[in-house]
Amino acid sequence: MSDARTPAQIEADIVRRRQDLAAALDEIAVRVHPKTIAADTKAKVASAVDRTAGQAYVAVNRAVTQARGHFTSEDGSPRLDRIVPVAVGVVAVVAVVAGLSLRRRRR
Repeated sequence: MSDARTPAQIEADIVRRRQDLAAALDEIAVRVHPKTIAADTKAKVASAVDRTAGQAYVAVNRAVTQARGHFTSEDGSPRLDRIVPVAVGVVAVVAVVAGLSLRRRRR
């Protein structure tokens, strides 16, 4: 048994390996090209922004649902026993801020 290869087999192997190496070098060149890096970075940033916006939407939606649940009854009618004290508090805060603002302007 002889494992000797013919010159044609050796030449074919060399050609195949050159083609494989050329393909690998082309792939590396594409990966390190500034346009490719910029496009990859842009895609990653866009994905992160989309993910963050989605998480923010879910959080806001959850907060609104909780607030709605706090200020409405099960049948959807407003719970004045909870709304009135909050409204009075908001009006009081606005009045204090407006009063302080007027006081500063007079000086």
